[in-house]
Amino acid sequence: MNVDLNFKYKNTLEFIERNAPFEPEVAIVLGSGLGDFAESLNKIKTLPTEEIPGYPLSTVAGHKGFIHFAEYSGKKALVFQGRIHFYEGYSISDVILPTLIAQKLNSTILLLTNAAGGINRKLKPGDLMINVDFYSFFIKKELSLLLGQVDVEIKNRFLKFPAPNVIKKIKEAADWLSLEIKEGSYWYTKGPSYETPAEIRMMKKFGADAVGMSTAHEAIVANYLGMDVGAISLITNYAAGISQTKLNHEEVIEAGKLAEKKFSSLLLEFLKRA
Repeated sequence: MNVDLNFKYKNTLEFIERNAPFEPEVAIVLGSGLGDFAESLNKIKTLPTEEIPGYPLSTVAGHKGFIHFAEYSGKKALVFQGRIHFYEGYSISDVILPTLIAQKLNSTILLLTNAAGGINRKLKPGDLMINVDFYSFFIKKELSLLLGQVDVEIKNRFLKFPAPNVIKKIKEAADWLSLEIKEGSYWYTKGPSYETPAEIRMMKKFGADAVGMSTAHEAIVANYLGMDVGAISLITNYAAGISQTKLNHEEVIEAGKLAEKKFSSLLLEFLKRA
């Protein structure tokens, strides 16, 4: 790596490793409006992020600042209740810190969740979408500076998203619950503003199904680190120009709350199988 993350976040990582009650098998990052999922788990230990040395604080509504060590159905999980976004002014190394922490604690599976705007008209608010691919043009430069030169073996890891074993378990969980879950490509933007209708029309022509401001860089770095990665979008709104309703963050949070029971059930069932 061009950036030595182990050195940069030495105090952060040492603090978390010292306070970790166990090595989690699975790590989950919760997206906008989905933070209350953590209340469904048996929380063994909770670390408020404001008490962790060097840990960036989330400034976005709907993103609480906690890292939970939790158990469910015999599985040990690391749950990030609150995400760090690039548009908050943080560096790319700050934004992918939860991924680094999960890998350092020997989690082998990383499940990323996000709230996204639907571009494909077949997606409506409340739908769940497995991310089968990313459009991540706008983060490539920062990732290149972060990761530096990589060999062919590591480059090939980037082709392993999403991890087949993770997707299989998500689909099995959805089938068991009789939940419809869709698949599509996620277009990453840096934010902080929502996209214009013209930008959405461009994304649609390229084949994007949903758009959001997280996840892609976390997944890329997790692949780099050798983790098995999957991602699920909760479609919280129609993207700009798809409907006549103007976008706002409160709508995203509200849609997350309305779909929370369905989404939480899926994550819990996934944990049983992870």
